[in-house]
Amino acid sequence: MEISDVSAKEQSKKNRSDSKGAEEENWDQRLGFLMHDVSRLRRVVFDSMMKPLNVTRSQWWVLAYLSRRDGMAQSDLADMLELGKAALGGIIDRLEAAEFIMRRPDPVDRRVKRIYLTSLGKQTINEMRVMSHDMSERILEGLDHDQRILLSDMLGVVKRNLLEIKGGV
Repeated sequence: MEISDVSAKEQSKKNRSDSKGAEEENWDQRLGFLMHDVSRLRRVVFDSMMKPLNVTRSQWWVLAYLSRRDGMAQSDLADMLELGKAALGGIIDRLEAAEFIMRRPDPVDRRVKRIYLTSLGKQTINEMRVMSHDMSERILEGLDHDQRILLSDMLGVVKRNLLEIKGGV
């Protein structure tokens, strides 16, 4: 083996080592971009799946929250969604006009408006759940049951950490 061959091999090994070091330094940045891209792509795909139901992203977001806590006060819903009351009011107006929800006064405080799903809203939620399940099956294709559980658990840890940071800021 000639000296030039040895030095070329050493240089190649050094380049791989340097590249690995740079990759390790940027792993957190790559992870952040990956999580953002996955979240964005999931929303885009879900939006396109919801189109036949005539539900926009902001509307399905509100409906999803109401499906877990039907009868929420409009102001509490705005807080949960981190939306301004006026912004949520417009979404609620459109959902009410489409007969997905109805507003009723609170039985104790008539100034408070409570938001309830209508039968059409509940039916739409059920259709959204089926579509969401089908989408999840497609996007998790190639992961076995244990990997899916592990992924969910790890994302749960990340979410809890972010909520803790958010609360401490």
